[in-house]
Amino acid sequence: MELRHLRYFVAVAEAGSLTVAARKLRTSQPSLSRQIRDLEHEVGPQLLTRRARGIELTPAGRAFLEHSRSVLSQVEAATEAARRVAHPAKPCFSMGFLTGHELTWMPEALRILRDELPNIDVMISSQYSPQLADAISKGTVGAGFLRREHGVPELAFRPLVKEPLIVVLPSNHRLARRKAIGPGDLVGETFVGVSHTAPVVRALIDDYLKRSGVNINPDHETEHVVMGVSLIASTGGVGLLPSYAKNFLTRSVTSRPLKGETPTVDLVFGYKKSNESPILKLLLSKLDELVARVSKKI
Repeated sequence: MELRHLRYFVAVAEAGSLTVAARKLRTSQPSLSRQIRDLEHEVGPQLLTRRARGIELTPAGRAFLEHSRSVLSQVEAATEAARRVAHPAKPCFSMGFLTGHELTWMPEALRILRDELPNIDVMISSQYSPQLADAISKGTVGAGFLRREHGVPELAFRPLVKEPLIVVLPSNHRLARRKAIGPGDLVGETFVGVSHTAPVVRALIDDYLKRSGVNINPDHETEHVVMGVSLIASTGGVGLLPSYAKNFLTRSVTSRPLKGETPTVDLVFGYKKSNESPILKLLLSKLDELVARVSKKI
């Protein structure tokens, strides 16, 4: 008795027809009938009864079917186990990026991981910072480049860089002729603010304008820097954005530094404190190297 006999028998029993089973097995019906007869000769009792409308299992056949399925299932499990040992699945790590920061940080982070751990798969997620913090907290993302979000005590944050706020404005705007722009210069201009999708940056801008004695109500709100640059270009307005917005400026949009003491917002590497992934531990040990690599490109 061979495994093919069991596979043929199960196929015929499940199809209820030699013709249908032969088609599924891609063999001829006479050949399949011969294999079933050989199996019955080996087992002893008759397993199948031929009827005009197909085949039926005998009581012996029903008992043999249950054990045949069990044997085939165990063989399949044994085969899969052997394959896993011979070709173990690659470990996978999910890494998140605050939307817009992939351009700067992702290439170097991936290079470090693949230099040290070439046999891993890395999944990339791009989201707003609050969503990233939530995903890391839930464990769907292993670690991420985001803002220092509040209300997630289970997360730990490692500082990467401080990003100064800059003024983003149309290239032909009258303020673009200045080397630096003060907060008071923004009064009366069409102002593009930051929405609640970026609460850390929004709070920083609001606090900066308040401390500067400037009262500005945004005419438009942007959810991320790419949208902000687009809004500024289309409305002819101005906005305050983190400096990484420079990566997305077009010919029609430029940037200028703020006068005086410039507020900054932290970009951090966030992860769940209870996460014991060796891939995460490697990244944490390489953060200084990562910052150094990125700094050379900025």
